[in-house]
Amino acid sequence: MDLRVIGVLLLIPLLDAMLLAVLATQFPLTWIVALVVLTALIGMLLVRAEGRHTLAKIQRKAATGELPTDELVDGGLLLVAGALFLTPGLVTDLVALLFTLPPTRYPVRVLVKKYVVTPYVDAKTGGFASGNVYIGGFPNDGDPAGSPGSAGAGGPDDPDTPDGDTVDMDRDEYRTVDDSDDRSRAGDS
Repeated sequence: MDLRVIGVLLLIPLLDAMLLAVLATQFPLTWIVALVVLTALIGMLLVRAEGRHTLAKIQRKAATGELPTDELVDGGLLLVAGALFLTPGLVTDLVALLFTLPPTRYPVRVLVKKYVVTPYVDAKTGGFASGNVYIGGFPNDGDPAGSPGSAGAGGPDDPDTPDGDTVDMDRDEYRTVDDSDDRSRAGDS
């Protein structure tokens, strides 16, 4: 696991503890406990309502034969939000609220799909699911003419082929093996 992810996961409880310590010096302890419990209860009610709404959208899309990809990501975010609401603290409740409300959940969903779902699916399917497929020939096939970077390979490192551009060839420049065999036979007769 990446150290940055571990750092963020450790930073959230640290911020929760620091915020609760600061609030404990300013307000009575019973008010702080009541605030934490109240935010958890209200948050769980919100998660429950959004979960029902998301489940209904999943069922509608499945009934029409569509893939409910956005709704499944929303369901995962709501699951994480429910766990964060149950964790005591105001910072976790704020992060959970971002995952729960639809206007703030949309950008989080886009980021999760871009940085989590798509790389995972690409790794499992070799790029076929997203269209990110290697097209420069067969990599590591042992053929020097077909390997990337060799002359005539037509790959991204080929100096004769511009990247992503179509190369126009005249009739004289284009020959197949059959054309050369036909010309040599015609010259012999």
